[in-house]
Amino acid sequence: MNALAYVALGIHIICSIGLIIFVLLHSGKGTGLSSMLGGAMPTSGSGTGIIEKNLDRITISFAAGYALSALILVVTYRPGA
Repeated sequence: MNALAYVALGIHIICSIGLIIFVLLHSGKGTGLSSMLGGAMPTSGSGTGIIEKNLDRITISFAAGYALSALILVVTYRPGA
């Protein structure tokens, strides 16, 4: 395996753990981190708070990193070589 495959594998693992954590932090039907920490905070026009929007951005970033590292692994990873 070359160095790029090792880096992509490390990023893939970090992104997968991050996705698990941040998906579990999202609220569902009025519960979750956003209502627990930001219950008194005013919401924007779309109905979600600042904390929930930041959770969305972080989750999307981890998902994009996961997808990109998966594509890099498909191209570079050669088992047993």
